[in-house]
Amino acid sequence: MPHVDANLLIDLLPFIAVGFAAQLVDGALGMAFGVISTTLLLSLGLPPAAASAGVHTVETFTTAASGISHTLHRNVDWRLFARLAIPGVIGGALGAYGLSQIDARAARPLVLAYLAAIGLYLIWRGLFFPPQHKPAKVVEPLGLAGGFLDAAGGGGWGPIVTGNLLAQGADPRKTIGTVNTAEFLVTLTISATFVLALGWSAFTNATVGLLIGGVAAAPLGAFIARNGTAKRLLVLVGGLLTLTSLYGIYQALNR
Repeated sequence: MPHVDANLLIDLLPFIAVGFAAQLVDGALGMAFGVISTTLLLSLGLPPAAASAGVHTVETFTTAASGISHTLHRNVDWRLFARLAIPGVIGGALGAYGLSQIDARAARPLVLAYLAAIGLYLIWRGLFFPPQHKPAKVVEPLGLAGGFLDAAGGGGWGPIVTGNLLAQGADPRKTIGTVNTAEFLVTLTISATFVLALGWSAFTNATVGLLIGGVAAAPLGAFIARNGTAKRLLVLVGGLLTLTSLYGIYQALNR
């Protein structure tokens, strides 16, 4: 029987907890793995560069697990998936290339202010109006913008795509499941060069812990998305989108 180092397990536990909590929220509401896990890792004392590298690497695996879970729970609209994934991959590639050419951070407060407004609208609609689902009309531009901002701005796929699709009246359960599943291809495109350049050095204790916790939480997040009422999901997504966007604005303005 292989020997398990107790000290290593103790070192991993905080990162496993962070990964589990972040993926549980992301899988259930379609956004915020990067924001939550990066913020919590920084609060645990991890250097910013290490936190960013760990989260970026782990997302490739957690989005795969989340996509499989959402598929098994029948939370995926495959037509919508294709309309999001193809422009999302293109946007991600352009964003990864453009990161070395332009500074996307200058526009970040404006994007976050827009997302906060979308979040408040979703809360208002969820509380005061019965959800009336209708197919989203603007899809491909959202995939392109979400992929680009995710690569160039350090995050944004879930908030941009999930938030805007729900604002158009799309079914929350199918939207969350489809956006999570499409994110795997987008994240894979963005992360490929990064992972190849880092090799095994990217897999620190923090990365391994996040990976274990995130993959473990993926099925539970998909289950919550499947069984949550449309009204409740709208309010929760709106609240999360508003809080994370306002926190991002605060960080951007106080650097």
